[in-house]
Amino acid sequence: MRRLSMSVPARHQIAHISPAIELDAVSEQLDQVLLGKRHQTTLALACLLARGHLLIEDVPGVGKTTLAHALGATLGLDWTRVQFTSDLLPADVVGVSIFNSETQTFTFKPGPVFTSILLADEINRAPPKAQSALLEAMEERQVSVDGVSHPLNEDFFVIATQNPSDQLGAFPLPESQLDRFLVGIEIGYPDAATERALLEHGDRRSLVANLKPLVSSKTLDEWSKQSQQVHIAAPVFDYIQALVQATRDAGTGLSPRAGLSLVRLVRSYAFVHHRDHVLLDDVRDVFPALAGHRMTGRVSSGKARALDILQQVAMP
Repeated sequence: MRRLSMSVPARHQIAHISPAIELDAVSEQLDQVLLGKRHQTTLALACLLARGHLLIEDVPGVGKTTLAHALGATLGLDWTRVQFTSDLLPADVVGVSIFNSETQTFTFKPGPVFTSILLADEINRAPPKAQSALLEAMEERQVSVDGVSHPLNEDFFVIATQNPSDQLGAFPLPESQLDRFLVGIEIGYPDAATERALLEHGDRRSLVANLKPLVSSKTLDEWSKQSQQVHIAAPVFDYIQALVQATRDAGTGLSPRAGLSLVRLVRSYAFVHHRDHVLLDDVRDVFPALAGHRMTGRVSSGKARALDILQQVAMP
């Protein structure tokens, strides 16, 4: 078992980080809609601040789409939903050039990808050709149609939901696309107390329409920049590098891009917890969500493998 030695400050909260109250308000409003899932909502918020994209894999009916709607409403961002189906075409996502007979020129008609939050619902229901329409958009925040590049919103953020790949009509996502998702999570079934509250008080989806936007896009941009200024000490970098190398030793190695993504994610995760430095516990908290879907293509089985890696590379 590999061990790293380091001394770290005790876990505490930094009071002088200015957006603490606003961040707590965002988390509390999300918790009102998705009961008992604070870790998942925190990861989703950290993912957005890190300028990443979110993949939610789970069985139907556990709140995947509800979380996406609640994020858009709470953060005051424009969002568009695309239902991925077996007959979906790339042009249905990115847009198409239409010939104008009067001007004898082609005019580009933007698709639903030109938004702040794109909810790609049941993304693995669409064939690979339609899935690939998002590759350039997710990596470069632009789309190319007929040789012309069209920039997307600065805060473009994909929330994709997918059903387990063993269900009928599902097309596995290629590794190149999985690597573009910063975070992969499962919602999971509610615990007994939460489910009882749902049974007694009804579906929480109706609350989404009444959610108030708590922050502006300008504030989100400021938070995103501030989050990437969170300090990471050299021993924490050592731990991150050891985890990445351990995945390669196991034959399911993370790419250098994934390592850079982990650095961005732990910074934003610490920021959401009102700290100006990253702890080893932050790395352990987010690693399964970052590594799982990249190592196996499945969030559920990948999480178990990521937890094995964490056991191999022990903290001091």
